[in-house]
Amino acid sequence: MGRMKAVVLTAHGGPEVLVLDDAHPRPVPEAHEVLVRVCAAAVNNTDIWTRQGAYGLPGDPSALAGWRGPLTFPRIQGGDIAGVIAEVGAEVDPARVGQRVLVDPALYRDGSRNAPPVGLLGSEADGGFAEFVTVRAEQAHDVTGSPLTDEELAALPVAYGTAMGMVERAGIGAGETVLVTGASGGVGLAVVQLAAARGARVIGVTSAGKSADVLTAGAVHTIDRAQDLVEQLGRAGLDRIDAIADVAGGPLIAQLMPLVRDDGRWVIAGAVAGPVVEFDLRRLYLHNITLIGSSMHTRDHFAVLLDLARRGEIRPMIAGRYALADLAAAQEHFAGQRRAGKIVLSVP
Repeated sequence: MGRMKAVVLTAHGGPEVLVLDDAHPRPVPEAHEVLVRVCAAAVNNTDIWTRQGAYGLPGDPSALAGWRGPLTFPRIQGGDIAGVIAEVGAEVDPARVGQRVLVDPALYRDGSRNAPPVGLLGSEADGGFAEFVTVRAEQAHDVTGSPLTDEELAALPVAYGTAMGMVERAGIGAGETVLVTGASGGVGLAVVQLAAARGARVIGVTSAGKSADVLTAGAVHTIDRAQDLVEQLGRAGLDRIDAIADVAGGPLIAQLMPLVRDDGRWVIAGAVAGPVVEFDLRRLYLHNITLIGSSMHTRDHFAVLLDLARRGEIRPMIAGRYALADLAAAQEHFAGQRRAGKIVLSVP
């Protein structure tokens, strides 16, 4: 059996549970799989929360668990993977060896185009914080002609896939005014870019120090999350919102719901500001506002993202670069909120 370098999650806990293994068993592709040599991977909130076991369980929110429930250890994390196919299983076209690929990290409920994810590489299966990873052949998408770098490609799957799910499910289009919470974070910044690319007028909620990054990503205006949001929007004449793309949750929902126009949409994919909220239901139903939950992406959503990646129409911001062996430091950088953009790992 071949060996490889991998950073292995050995238990729930702090950075100390991430262990560099220089002789980890290299996976062997099954008949329907390909072996991908990882060129670059990226860090996400999911990696940190999974390491910490912060997701809880139904009926027991304090239980240590991953995104979809209890984890098995050891586990190689990392859902963002760009690389090259090094080997194929018996049922896969051998001509794919050497193909540059971007990996869809979602493990879907079934084979339909709009099936929801029920698992994730790096959580329910081993991911890309290693020299090699095996994935189903249809999850490794050819991006040979993309002008994006390996690091830029690796920044796309989880954050931009989640953002694309939000944009698609909310039907955000040209000419609409869209407010994005958490606009300097991985998913929020991706929503800003994707919505702006569609011709939407994007307003980003962020800290004052990251306003320039959000504007560079495509927002036409930013508001300071530390000040009165409604007052700022009113002063700027931006108090009629077509859609809100929310990755924060918490009290913002009650504050901003009155600004959403009749027949507007609120799509939410996170709750970092608080998972339990209170707001006036009359504002929701009397004004026909659609409230949409959005968890990651579908195959069709990812296909739209792939088209953008192949043409180079979306270029993720890279806020930090680390070696694979420095994953713990990369996660610490990510968690410190001292950035706008993605933290990536280069894998020699």
